[in-house]
Amino acid sequence: MSAQTSPAEKGLNPGLLCQESYTCSGTDEAVFECDECCSLQCLRCEEELHRQERLRNHERIRLKAGHVPYCDPCKGPNGHSPGMKQRAVVRCQTCKINLCLECQKRTHSGGSKRRHPVTVYHVAKVQELLEEEGMDEETKRKKMTEKVVSFLLVDENEEIQVTNEEDFIRKLDCKPDQHLKVVSIFGNTGDGKSHTLNHTFFYGREVFKTSPAQESCTVGVWAAYDPVHKVAVIDTEGLLGATVNLSQRTRLLLKVLAISDLVIYRTHADRLHNDLFKFLGDASEAYLKHFTKELKATTARCGLDVPLSTLGPAVIIFHETVHTQLLGSDHPSEVPEKLIQDRFRKLGRFPEAFSSIHYKGTRTYNPPTDFSGLRRALEQQLENNTTRSPRHPGVIFKALKALSDRFSGEIPDDQMAHSSFFPDEYFTCSSLCLSCGAGCKNSMNHGKEGVPHEAKSRCRYSHQYDNRVFTCKACYERGNEVSVVPKTAASTDSPWMGLAKYAWSGYVIECPNCGVVYRSRQYWFGNQDPVDTVVRTEIVHVWPGTDGFLKDNNNAAQRLLDGMNFMAQSVSELSLGPTKAVTSWLTDQIAPAYWRPNSQILSCNKCATSFKDNDTKHHCRACGEGFCDSCSSKTRPVPERGWGPAPVRVCDNCYEARNVQLAVTEAQADDEGGTLIARKVGEAVQNTLGAVVTAIDIPLGLVKDAARPAYWVPDHEILHCHNCRKEFSVKLSKHHCRACGQGFCDECSHDRRAVPSRGWDHPVRVCFNCNKKPAGTFMTVVTRKRLLC
Repeated sequence: MSAQTSPAEKGLNPGLLCQESYTCSGTDEAVFECDECCSLQCLRCEEELHRQERLRNHERIRLKAGHVPYCDPCKGPNGHSPGMKQRAVVRCQTCKINLCLECQKRTHSGGSKRRHPVTVYHVAKVQELLEEEGMDEETKRKKMTEKVVSFLLVDENEEIQVTNEEDFIRKLDCKPDQHLKVVSIFGNTGDGKSHTLNHTFFYGREVFKTSPAQESCTVGVWAAYDPVHKVAVIDTEGLLGATVNLSQRTRLLLKVLAISDLVIYRTHADRLHNDLFKFLGDASEAYLKHFTKELKATTARCGLDVPLSTLGPAVIIFHETVHTQLLGSDHPSEVPEKLIQDRFRKLGRFPEAFSSIHYKGTRTYNPPTDFSGLRRALEQQLENNTTRSPRHPGVIFKALKALSDRFSGEIPDDQMAHSSFFPDEYFTCSSLCLSCGAGCKNSMNHGKEGVPHEAKSRCRYSHQYDNRVFTCKACYERGNEVSVVPKTAASTDSPWMGLAKYAWSGYVIECPNCGVVYRSRQYWFGNQDPVDTVVRTEIVHVWPGTDGFLKDNNNAAQRLLDGMNFMAQSVSELSLGPTKAVTSWLTDQIAPAYWRPNSQILSCNKCATSFKDNDTKHHCRACGEGFCDSCSSKTRPVPERGWGPAPVRVCDNCYEARNVQLAVTEAQADDEGGTLIARKVGEAVQNTLGAVVTAIDIPLGLVKDAARPAYWVPDHEILHCHNCRKEFSVKLSKHHCRACGQGFCDECSHDRRAVPSRGWDHPVRVCFNCNKKPAGTFMTVVTRKRLLC
């Protein structure tokens, strides 16, 4: 079998091989070309060679597909044509050098070298490179821009039309690691902005659409990449055009200005109009007020390697006249830029945001317009990296995306202001206080970052919204501002104990630091208003969609229903009579400390008769033990236990020993006194339940609306689950979230947690979304350091 013939021996182009043979012996594929070493080098040779101190600063280029090297004799120190590099057409495999056509004839046309095997480079590629080298600089630039096309970057509704960073780079048709700047153009409609960009950057090619029609040919924002100057060129919609969504389109212009490094303001008028100065002055003010802060935040939030400059772009005013002289021509001693600054001051506009403002004029006696002066001014400004340096295209896209996300949304027609191109309403939150009508001063979409609404002025009280919040006066005097909320029960009380105390002593105000500071019926008479004694009052703004200052948490009736509903379910599961089960449960919940729990009473303490499910258990108010009705039918006063002078049920033994005073310690009396209040109220409840045996069988829906807290959505308005949108039916019950008050199915509201701001200090039903919120979310506005005011 014959040996395998190499591609080189066949005279084919096998790909470029390393010409150094320093590490690889000339067998590895070439990756770099070093002009000073006069050789192609593989990865290993390039790395080893240029570790040497004398070779470290050599310039190397990475080879591209179809690369054709230069002729080695031509570019060598002893080449026959010094300074004239020629592309190689062949490579001598024996001499291992690249030869142009002339050098091949001179060195390999005779003798033994004539028989050396050679590899011919791609003829078409060599011809193309030779043609390029024969072009002048202007022709080369034109050729580089032949394939440039523009694309829609942002439409007239402020919607970005590229999906992501990669899509932006692909449409721009540049390398991801390419450093570039952004040049944009502004001006009135019909002044030839697109025409100016086509002739300034793309040598007259219609990269950006132009049209002789009356309608604007540029709608939205279009972009293209100039490979000559390495800039992203942006064309914008003209000002003063008859368009819909005028406010949003005007706001879009400032977003483009914010990401630009160089701005061209194109005007085709014999004199500079006031709208030019008003536009630039208003843009400067809005940029400083709304965009510098957001650009800093974007740099931190997106982790950008290149900081986004908070100083605005440089501006070139390109002024084309026909019948009048250019600015400053009649006074050669005056600089045009000085005249422009004077004009700004006269109009009360101060373009402080822009890094510089330059004037470039041209007078067109006969078309076409001369754009060469503008091109030179642009190139000079693009070379200046003092204020804004080139950056990767991905950074440009991230900045535009961040600004679009922040400043977006419809602008109502009644907010349009004709005194300014960029009024604050274009960039600030559109929410208005429902009580006083003051607007939020924060930027648009601030809620996405968890920043609450905030107004410049104080609010006024509105009875409709009852927009007062209470803070603990004692904590305020100690330097803390802690919100307090009137509610049914203290957080330390059990649900039924809280209800009992609420019925007896009224609502409670509890401070997290000071504990219970007020009860509305603490005394029989002379109870003072809490505002005069223990709390401070503050008026807060009422923002749409917020409910942080709701204070009247009258949920006592609903808590009773919740308890009854829970008991009804338990009763049905245990197959017990409802009245007996409720009575037993109520007794255990609010029994005095010395009473034996019902669950431990299995038989009468005197006659030892076992209790059945429907039998009634009675507690002796004196000794606290359990008895049947016949063994505890007598009554007498038991003042030593806190029952006062009225006769109450006692057992036979205690009745007979009625002349013997029970020994009750002071500690026991205090403990029992706290629970007797609940028991007295509980007996009234039990008596009511005993009189109406079938009360628990009444459908809860008949009384839910009467017991519903104010913030709950009424049952008749809840047609489907607020989360999963399932429609409610007889088989699918509706439940209220104790935090937000919306209606949910059981699957979307099976979580339990305390909601102190609503008066639910013990775990209650909450929806899936409210359960995910942090604990501080349910605190009132003042607790959040009064950010709403």
